[in-house]
Amino acid sequence: MNRAVFELIDYIRAHDGIANKATLSKQTQQKFALIKDRSVYYSSHYAIRFSSTRSNSFSNTVVALSTLQKYDELPFIACQVTPAKNNLYLANTTFLRKISHSSQDLRVDNIKGSINGSDIVRTFNDLPNEPEYFEDLFNIHAAIGFSENLPRLVEATNNIVPFGSKFSISDIALEAILNAPSRASEFIQSSEYSRLKSDLDSRVSRVTDAIVAASLIENVNVRGRLIESMITSEDEESTKKLVDAVIRSNGEILKFRTSNELGDYTRVFDEFETATDVKTKIMVLNSNPKAYNIDKLLEFLSKDKSVFMFYFIGIEPDKIINQVLVSMFQEDLMNSTIILRHWAGRNTRGVTQFQGSTLNKLILSPNNYVNRPASRDFLQKLIRL
Repeated sequence: MNRAVFELIDYIRAHDGIANKATLSKQTQQKFALIKDRSVYYSSHYAIRFSSTRSNSFSNTVVALSTLQKYDELPFIACQVTPAKNNLYLANTTFLRKISHSSQDLRVDNIKGSINGSDIVRTFNDLPNEPEYFEDLFNIHAAIGFSENLPRLVEATNNIVPFGSKFSISDIALEAILNAPSRASEFIQSSEYSRLKSDLDSRVSRVTDAIVAASLIENVNVRGRLIESMITSEDEESTKKLVDAVIRSNGEILKFRTSNELGDYTRVFDEFETATDVKTKIMVLNSNPKAYNIDKLLEFLSKDKSVFMFYFIGIEPDKIINQVLVSMFQEDLMNSTIILRHWAGRNTRGVTQFQGSTLNKLILSPNNYVNRPASRDFLQKLIRL
């Protein structure tokens, strides 16, 4: 999160007791040269909406969902100006329970309605929605984004049939799932592991310049999907066109479609069926990359030969520093998995993310140690969700 966000927080906190929304918003705009878009003030680093209340109760309408969509890639801060204190909350879509006002026609293809202050969660995944935790919270949100939050908000707002489905696990499937750590260990020690790693490394080598160029894109979702597509594409001509477009873009966002499968790259060997998710890590940025949809993972691991891997590419501003291929059960990686259960729809087990600091360590010092008993316990935890 940019230092500008913390400068804003310090400034607003220094004006606790100002008790005047108009004065505070005007002074803040002048102090930080913010652009005004109706009720929202923004810069390239954040957006903020000021509201005034007589107490800590926060039922005011904060912002229209269609307006929030414009700024959801930035930290979106709701500032509640009370007589004694200016309360600050992150109000990005990840931290909304539902849409309250005029939202009867809200659909995934029809962005309607507004959020109230009471729709903003005060705690998310045990993290208080307070400025001290904004960086950790926004890192979670950045990997999800508006498009993945929208179906959840539609469900929560209109009580429609839940999206997604919880994978039903039979006794046979359960045995295959719980054997997954053993299969992973066997695969890591096999020649097929080396073949898969060499295959992915060669794919990176052919598009290295484009990967470095794409790393300039600030939007974490777009950046990751572009790089994954360039690496895993089997169509050489399409890959060349995408590579050329990325290099010419100079960090601008490109629009394109990708599938939403568990892994980006699948390869079947005689003894193993592998799915590998390609993840890029900008080493100088603090971020929490998406990991996997839990139900999709369990469904894949219910296959007898299934092995799920991650291929992490570490990128510094002007070069790739390393590529590592590790199991989802790699001990440090597994222990750093963040389960977003409360964020998910009612009919799913949820999704996961990784703590970015763990990825940095793995990229700089790779290892593939799998603690089989601990991994089975972890799978049991996911199954019980």
